[in-house]
Amino acid sequence: MKKIVVLSIGLAFALAAVAQAKQAEGENPKNKKSKPAPQQQVAPKQHMAPQQHMAPKQQSMSKHQPVSNPQVQAMPKQHHNPNLQTEARVHHNNVQKQQLNQVPVVKPNKHAVVQQNTTPAVQSNNVRVNRTVQNYQPRHQNFHARVNPAVTSAQFNQNYRIRNAQNWSGAHYNAFRTYQPQWHDRSWWSSHHSHITLIGGGWYYWNSGYWYPAWGYDTSAAYYPYDGPIYVGSHPRPFDQVVADVQSILQEQGYYRGEVDGLVGPLTQEALAAYQSSQGLPPTASIDQPTLESLGIS
Repeated sequence: MKKIVVLSIGLAFALAAVAQAKQAEGENPKNKKSKPAPQQQVAPKQHMAPQQHMAPKQQSMSKHQPVSNPQVQAMPKQHHNPNLQTEARVHHNNVQKQQLNQVPVVKPNKHAVVQQNTTPAVQSNNVRVNRTVQNYQPRHQNFHARVNPAVTSAQFNQNYRIRNAQNWSGAHYNAFRTYQPQWHDRSWWSSHHSHITLIGGGWYYWNSGYWYPAWGYDTSAAYYPYDGPIYVGSHPRPFDQVVADVQSILQEQGYYRGEVDGLVGPLTQEALAAYQSSQGLPPTASIDQPTLESLGIS
């Protein structure tokens, strides 16, 4: 009887030991098999994202640390992907190639347009203006004016003054402001002036760049279409040659519609006044220094 009791107690202890051993084996993490492992091996085949490939490596490297979110820990591995770095290098090289290709194209085009289109145009226009004003060649050097029956001569009047001359300011108009007709005989004119010439049917004397009517020098030749100074410059060349050049230029510019006769008649005076007003000059209606300089006649 005692043996049966002892065997029963021993068998009970043995069963208890076996049960405790099984329980201990079940609680030991080394003996437990992870069921999600096969699922993680299948996942990379279905989804080609690099995050799922990196998850098993994280678990194998740290078995004793719980992995709460394998996707978050796997994210930094993407920065070490050699494919991404290669693509970045290719993109960077492409940008550099594009920049190198664009720079030589932009710079030459901008400079070429500015230098070729703007600068020559301005220089050529200035040259044209200077030629028109300064390089006029006289056309009537051997011209001799004659009496024009269509143009009436002025009559001597010692009280005559050039109209509006007091409004013309500047030293170039002193001869017009101070002009007063003078009547003297031939001997007086010859003793006071060295240059006295018959021009266009009347006698004129030269004084300081201007020709004036020599009233009384010869009563048989006293044809004066214009009673006043006529400017010709520092040399006493006959004024009819200068007037003929002025008439030709004014014809070409549309101011004068009369005949080139070398006389300062009414039509010539009207053309002079119109030209002078258009150029901002005092409308003297006469041949003066500023007008000749504006026309390019020196």
